[in-house]
Amino acid sequence: MTLNQICHWIDQTALSQWIQIAGWVVPTVQTIHILAIAVVASSALMLDLRLIGVFWANRPLQTVKARFLPLVWWPLLVLLATGLIMIIAEPARSLKNPAFQLKMGLLIAALIVTSLFQLLHRRNTSFGDAAGSRAAAATLAVVSILLWSSIIFAGRWIAYFA
Repeated sequence: MTLNQICHWIDQTALSQWIQIAGWVVPTVQTIHILAIAVVASSALMLDLRLIGVFWANRPLQTVKARFLPLVWWPLLVLLATGLIMIIAEPARSLKNPAFQLKMGLLIAALIVTSLFQLLHRRNTSFGDAAGSRAAAATLAVVSILLWSSIIFAGRWIAYFA
């Protein structure tokens, strides 16, 4: 199946038709999606700022990680659910949109960077705290900040590529 055929098929489903007719679904889902993005991005930012040494530099990374990392991963389930609803509502607007495709690519990269941070910290609990790993941790944090910021911008640009 081509992307056009997939979009057409999704668009013709009863769920898609219902979402398109019900005027309250898309704005409600978009609001929840944006709030979940705010939770994920701000939590990732707090971790990244700690890795750079700007935020809670006097606290162990394990403490900051325990507080904010769950707020990166768990809201992703909300983002997945709300994102799927928005795709079902307007499949062609999303799936064929270059800004949406960019956002998904950036999201995959951000998830890899976040997983890499977890892996490095799990293997070496002094990662980000020890002098030898601060440069690597700060580099990872800067990449993470750039990725999450780009995801937000790409998500906003989806509306302008419709």
